Amino acid sequence: MNHRPLPDTRDRYPHLLTITTRWMDNDLYGHVNNVQYYSYFDTVVNRYLIEAGALDIHAGQVIGLVVETHCNYFASLAFPQDVVAGLRVAHLGSSSVRYEIGLFEGNETQAAARGHFVHVYVDRATRRPVRLPAALLAALQPLQVTPG
Repeated sequence: MNHRPLPDTRDRYPHLLTITTRWMDNDLYGHVNNVQYYSYFDTVVNRYLIEAGALDIHAGQVIGLVVETHCNYFASLAFPQDVVAGLRVAHLGSSSVRYEIGLFEGNETQAAARGHFVHVYVDRATRRPVRLPAALLAALQPLQVTPG
């Protein structure tokens, strides 16, 4: 029985952000190094939250900490391509969020990579979990998708 994940299509992601690759993103083999994919994940999630007014990286009392991350690779990306990062929310807990990200080469409709981040939201000072703030919940609502 084969359990290999399949790439998603662009239409499965309610939010899209174009990220310009950089020369330094490529590795010795001529494609974007795997560690950069996680940087792209972080960029689309945090930029969305900042622009939606749900994350104040400098003075907010609540911050999100990554507790789990994963990526499946389906096709290579390389400089000087634009990467389109698709973002959706697959699960909202009382203090956690599972963000799912698809990375697409330019106008391609099938993901070159698909992954997720799980953030636990904590008090900045104590690092103890807190309930998801109302502003965060409001920002995440348009990103929620049904499984499947």
